[in-house]
Order: sequence, then structure tokens, then C-alpha cells
Amino acid sequence: MNKILEEKDYKKIFHYFTEISAIPRGSKNNTAISNYLVNFAKEHKLEYKQDELENVIIIKEATPGYEAAPVIMIQGHMDMVCEKTNDSTHDFLTEGLELLVKDDYIYADRTTLGGDNGIAVAYTLAFLEDDTLKHPRIEAIFTTDEEIGMEGAMGIDVSPLKGKYLLNIDSEDEGSILTSSAGGMTATCELPIKRETLDGIKVTVAISELQGGHSGAEIDKNHTNAAILMGRLLFELREVSSYGLIDMNGGLKDNAIPRDAVANLLVQPEDMEQFSTEVENLTIKYKNELQSSEPNMMIGLTKGEQGQYDCLTASSFEKMLFLLIHMPNGVQVMSSNIPGLVESSLNLGIFQMEQEQINIYYHIRSAVNSYKQYLADKLNYLSQFLGGEFYIRSQYPAWEYKKDSPFRDHLAKVFVEHYGYEPKFEAIHAGLECSFFAEKVDGIDIVSLGPDMYDIHTPKERLSIASTIRVYQYLEKVIEGLKA
Repeated sequence: MNKILEEKDYKKIFHYFTEISAIPRGSKNNTAISNYLVNFAKEHKLEYKQDELENVIIIKEATPGYEAAPVIMIQGHMDMVCEKTNDSTHDFLTEGLELLVKDDYIYADRTTLGGDNGIAVAYTLAFLEDDTLKHPRIEAIFTTDEEIGMEGAMGIDVSPLKGKYLLNIDSEDEGSILTSSAGGMTATCELPIKRETLDGIKVTVAISELQGGHSGAEIDKNHTNAAILMGRLLFELREVSSYGLIDMNGGLKDNAIPRDAVANLLVQPEDMEQFSTEVENLTIKYKNELQSSEPNMMIGLTKGEQGQYDCLTASSFEKMLFLLIHMPNGVQVMSSNIPGLVESSLNLGIFQMEQEQINIYYHIRSAVNSYKQYLADKLNYLSQFLGGEFYIRSQYPAWEYKKDSPFRDHLAKVFVEHYGYEPKFEAIHAGLECSFFAEKVDGIDIVSLGPDMYDIHTPKERLSIASTIRVYQYLEKVIEGLKA
């Protein structure tokens, strides 16, 4: 455990955060972290259940005097988004994270931190271990694969549970209590391509060092999508220079705004000088346009070997480029009810080119189910018009605002007592697992909150130490205040 974290630890929060950070736990790599939670339950002699999706539920019965209090569910997800810098050699499948501390922040060595949602797991384990905490029955719910469609929450069986209140710890802004979230959809556009063998010089164009970020929480921050920008570069480049396209790839997760994109092109030797000049001109233009929103953007050009390469035919290239240029992306509609809130958006998260097919992975979000479907229909129309296919991989509903919420009222009262000022009640343009629990448990009263985190889903992700402790201390009072 990091020495600074050990010195600052409170109720073993950072002890558990360090332990789970040592376990590889990207989405679809849940077995080790799921078994770790089961072993925790066994060691502490707590009732537990592990299902076929590797979700884990751990139950701690009420302390004396709290038997009649409303049962509280505490919920978070095990998996994390796995992103790293270009110079990192970290293997997310086999290696744990190296935690570093600077000033008030915990971060990882050139990778995502996994504070989203590791801090929920750490908090909950600390609550379950603390025998000094007075509490009602606690039903701790740890779900899998939230970051790729909330598959754990979608499939978990909570019918045997007794919870009346649900505390979701999957937010990143201390002082803000979330009361509703957008619904979402993951979808794929597929476009068949044909190739022909051509001779020329292979040239690699790479866009890098964009800010990226969470495709819900940061879709309104004007962060440039690397795959979309590469499409623009190819489109504008074709007007002034001749080239062929060997392949192109960009983005790693459908719910993360792509930070990097790479295209391998084929250029004739006699066109090489003009081609390089035009790439330089476009780089200057884009840097000027994006100097405020993307100050670190880089566009690099690397000359490779001359030889024979499989390139897209002219027809396939034009269809690919037409699709990439015209596909909707980013904020589509702002809310008319809540100032500053995005109502509907979509994110082209992964652009992947194979030998005979292009795959484009999207994450669509909306607080209005009908508009979410409309965005899917637009993508479907474009794909099919160009001879491709479109299909929906998963969907999750919106978590709707509840006018009457005793749990929310309780949190507000304790918040004022703890902090000395009123909390902010907000909606979020991102999907939360709360939506599935609202569907599964009739009458459940839900809130979501968490400590300060920044730049989640990017290698710049960091977690405030002081905020983590303050929020935990606040939640201790929330739980102890639930006595009937």
C-alpha cells in the first residue's frame, strides 16, 4: 500500500481500494475480483450469493435497535474502463494498477485509475467490516460489466432482497446528489468493403493526444472525437492529393470519446512531397481551430516501405468516407426542462477496419426513449443505404425522477448537518445501473453520489483523497441516521 495512503487511510477505505486495484478487472474480466468479494464475505462470516454473471451480493444484518429500520442496498460495479497512454506497456488482463499519489490525488501510472467504480467497492467493504457502525440491514450489491452495457445489473436477481432504499455510489462530484439518469443503447454499424492490390509507399497518419473522456458526462465538453477528425482529414486530403486507404482504426470503448486514430495510406512516390505538405497544412488548420478545446493534439506522419498493399477499392473508400462524414455524433438535443443538461447524444466510440468489413461501435444516450430510437433509426438508415447493416447490442432504460423520495429527503437533511450547506440535486446525461433496479424493485427509493473524481475513462483519471474521506464520513451519518 502506498505510504501516503496508509498514513491518510480512514476506516480502511484506501486499504481496500489498493487491494482491488491490484486485481485486473476490466469488463469481461470479472472472475478474480468477483471471487475476491466472495472470499471477503467468507472471512467476515457474512451471507453472500455469487450468480452466473459473477455478480456478488453480500448481506450484513442490522445492528441492535435497527431491526425495524428501512433496509438499505449499497451498490456499485466491479469493472473498470481500461485505457492507457501510448507509451504504457501495462497489460490490463494480467497486471494490477500501480497507484501513485500527488498532492490530494490518487492516480495510476499512465492508465485509468478505476476509481469509477472501485471507490464504491472500497466504501462498501469498509462499511461491511466496520463493527462500530450502527446500521439497518445492509444488502451490498456488486455488479459486473457496467462499462459495456450494464450486463450485470440487467441480469441480476434481486427478488429475494428486502431493500427499500438504494444508495448507488457511481458519481464523481461531491456535493451533488443524482436523482435521475439517461437511458442508453449500444449499437454497431457494419459496412462490407472490397480491396485491390496496389503498389506504392505506405504512409501512416496518426492523430493523438486528444482529451477524450466519458461519452455521457463529458459529451458536452467539446472534446474532439479522433475517429471523426480522421474522417475529416481523409475527406479534405482527397480534394488536394491522391492516395489509397489500407486501413484505419480509432477508439477503444464505445462509451469513451476516442483520443487516438491511425490511418495507413498508400501514396505514389511522385506524390509524396505534395502529400506531406498537405498533411502539414491540415495539421496547422486543425490546431488553429482546436487550440482551446484540444491544446495537446498531435498529427504525425510516418513514411514506410514501398511495396504492394491491399487497399480499399474506390467505391468502398467513398462509401466508408461518406458514412464517417455524415454519421451523427456528439450532442444532439439539450434539455428544455433542466438548463445545461444534455438530453440526447451519441458517441462513435470505436472505428475498426478488418479485411472485408468496417465495424463502427456507437453508444447512444437520451432521457427520451423515442428520440433514442430515432438516433438508432438514423444510423440504421445510413448503414443500409450504403449496403451495410446495423444492429443493437444492448439497451438500458432511463432512471426517472421521483417526486416523493423519503431517502432523498433524509440525505439532504444529513448533508446540511454534515457540510453546513444545501446539496445540489441533479440529473445526469449518462447511464446508471439505478435504472435497472428501479425496474426490478417496485417502489425502490434511489439516489446516487460519490467523491470528487476527474477525467474518468482516461489515463488522467484521478481521485481526491480528502473528498473520498469526507463523503465516506457523510455516508456513515446517513446510514446511522436511518434508525426507525
